[in-house]
Amino acid sequence: MNLKRKYVYFIPFLLFILFTSTIMSGCNKGNTKAASPSDNKVLRIGYQKNCPLVILKELGTLEKELKSHGYKVKWSEFQAGPALLEALSAGSIDFGRTGDSPPIFAQAAGSTLRYVASGISKYQGSGILVKNDGQIKSLADLKGKKIAFAKGSSSHFLLINALKKANISINDIEPAYLAPGDARIAFEQNKVDAWVVWDPFTADAEKLPNTKFLVNGKGLTSDRDYFVASSTFAKAHPDIIKVVLKEVQKSSDWANSHQKEAAELLSNLLGIEESSMLKAIERRTYGVEKITDEVINEQQHIADTFYELKIIPKKVNIKENVLNLNEN
Repeated sequence: MNLKRKYVYFIPFLLFILFTSTIMSGCNKGNTKAASPSDNKVLRIGYQKNCPLVILKELGTLEKELKSHGYKVKWSEFQAGPALLEALSAGSIDFGRTGDSPPIFAQAAGSTLRYVASGISKYQGSGILVKNDGQIKSLADLKGKKIAFAKGSSSHFLLINALKKANISINDIEPAYLAPGDARIAFEQNKVDAWVVWDPFTADAEKLPNTKFLVNGKGLTSDRDYFVASSTFAKAHPDIIKVVLKEVQKSSDWANSHQKEAAELLSNLLGIEESSMLKAIERRTYGVEKITDEVINEQQHIADTFYELKIIPKKVNIKENVLNLNEN
């Protein structure tokens, strides 16, 4: 399967420039006013194919629920979280979901996004893949090796922590900054010694001959989803956000109790074999959780790590962008 054509999951480390240019462009168009999301009572949602929101979209329950509130739903598909958050900053969408790293880049670029909920940690599907007959038998063996991962992603963070656990510096390995599709090709062709990635890529790659997990993300990353909203919509319509999150939880409950059906649905959408998709689903739990102090600290630690490594240009304060829906 050519994953390269089907997936682009991360825009690398100069992402903050794109966010900044988008925000500044909006500021310079003084005579152009974005339509208020409440003008036509349409909730504009950004989603990616491999995320909990696509399950909600396919089930069609949100449209029915929001109709009673006088709202319609407009869905917009994005290939990656960074592009989704760029649209959120530009006022093109009101609500979306991303992984843990893109919101940090967006904040560093000045985005006023609001974290409104988090997903449940899915660390079991993230980890470091190696060859069974290779030289890497433990984390200590990663020293001096060429390792593929997406720069600034949750996998980058996982790798940093794995190396730290083995008393190895990130400078002691040879990084290959590759998106999942390119990384898989390099891994299959033995052009890299290890590959750090997340589900469903890991589940699909584990089927390759001579391939295994060196470690998964336990103790190394939480790998959470985050549900985010524009500050404008979040301030004006917290009641609608609550409705959306309630419906996300309902669709998550369906996926958790209908894993085979969910695997079939996502397999068709993603072009990944159903058995691989099922494996990815079975080792995660879909759901919506309140953003607690513990979750904020997790996200802040990722942000601080990226700043220390000069992956983002300035420090960010995660808590400043968290919306407590219970106070609205």
